Amino acid sequence: MSDSEDRLGVDAGKPAAPVVNWDDTQMKTSYANVVNASSTREEVALFFGTNLTWNPGERREFNVRLNDRVVLSPFAAKRLWILLGAILREYESRFGQLGIDAGADTAGAESTQRKPTGQNSGGTAASSPGPTSS
Repeated sequence: MSDSEDRLGVDAGKPAAPVVNWDDTQMKTSYANVVNASSTREEVALFFGTNLTWNPGERREFNVRLNDRVVLSPFAAKRLWILLGAILREYESRFGQLGIDAGADTAGAESTQRKPTGQNSGGTAASSPGPTSS
């Protein structure tokens, strides 16, 4: 091991972890309480929006304003899935289980769900039942 490797704490034969410099100068913040996703073989699209329906009544119809679309490669989508799983496990270990039944959330939504304009593949919607106040 060379003196420079010793000073940097690098083990011979082990690649050093990359350093990521995050540039947030162009970052914007958006709020979403509804998310939908669709995919093709080449990409995964995530749609984020806000539920505009205050009282859906018996029609069970919701109006959602889509704000952002994020398109990922399948590899980036899988890394996001792993990252979100880890974040939610940590969240639930600190604050308790989130009471979401994924089957109930999407069971009726897929047959009546309206696709975002310009999209040709369906997805699964996940949303809160209505706007929340904090």
